Amino acid sequence: MAQAHFTDAEHGSAEPGRPESGDRRLFGGHWRGDRGIWRRGIVLACFAVLLTLTMLFHSRIPNTVGNLGSLTETFLPWFGVVGIPVLLVLALLRRSATALVVLLLPVIVWLNTFGGLISDKSASGGDLVVATHNVNAANPDPVGTARKVAASGADVVALEELAAGKVSAYTTALASAYPYHAVEGTVGLWSKYPMSDTRPVNIRLGWVRAMRSTIATPKGKAAVYVAHLPSVRVKLDAGFTASQRDESADALGAAIRKEPLHDVVLLGDLNGTMNDRSLNAVTAQMRSTQGAAGNGFGFSWPARFPMARIDQIMVKGADPVSSWTLPDTGSDHLPIAARIRL
Repeated sequence: MAQAHFTDAEHGSAEPGRPESGDRRLFGGHWRGDRGIWRRGIVLACFAVLLTLTMLFHSRIPNTVGNLGSLTETFLPWFGVVGIPVLLVLALLRRSATALVVLLLPVIVWLNTFGGLISDKSASGGDLVVATHNVNAANPDPVGTARKVAASGADVVALEELAAGKVSAYTTALASAYPYHAVEGTVGLWSKYPMSDTRPVNIRLGWVRAMRSTIATPKGKAAVYVAHLPSVRVKLDAGFTASQRDESADALGAAIRKEPLHDVVLLGDLNGTMNDRSLNAVTAQMRSTQGAAGNGFGFSWPARFPMARIDQIMVKGADPVSSWTLPDTGSDHLPIAARIRL
């Protein structure tokens, strides 16, 4: 069989009839022998640096224009998940050693920031299983949704976005497993254990979307908060509209800070992720069960293709033991559950 040769007439380096080494024929060209591999791909390298700086200094991106900082933080994990593979493919196609080396920077930053979420941190044990679910006001099957959430075996269940005409359907479906319950506005709490001191929480909306109750568990009392913070929107003319949610988060954080009980649990749809600095009033004083005891990112929205965890179970005083996402119920959110130690 005839064998192709690279000659000095073609490249001015090899002897006539002498084949180049295998590492010079990578990608059908002169990968190692090409002097331009360090000069090409400078633009790609710049994009890799920009990606690194975005993930590293996301908190410095201002919210003054369209809440751009909060929008970036909402989908921050995806910057690496999408950006790094795209830049990798382009760097290989461009045969740029410079771009490949610089690409290590965003890889290191992403792993340092989110690598801990990939591993399974769940453990056995725990004193209380809790679950929360935004059931969607337009839910066509409230009974089926309630039963699916109850199937998690949760001792305490919080539901958000309860339509007034469907509250009785949820209550009836959950009555046998949860003898104690209370509904305040559009949020509700169902419990296997006695509830007391139940009241709405003012989060500056003009209507009730948050509540608080004391649950008398076998291990002692715990304050359980349920909240549904205002929705956010992304508009071309206004950017990430989240000012009303941010004000409600501040009010919710203030209420939790004043809570006298040692063990505090927050359940609900916060319409924001743990990375969003606008939720600092809450996140600075509480721990995410998913971050501390989950397996993976635990994205909960949208249900058909979850891209962000905007539904949260957070604790203060208590310790997270495990955290997981429940199956689709027909809502636009996935329910989530956690086991905690009081």
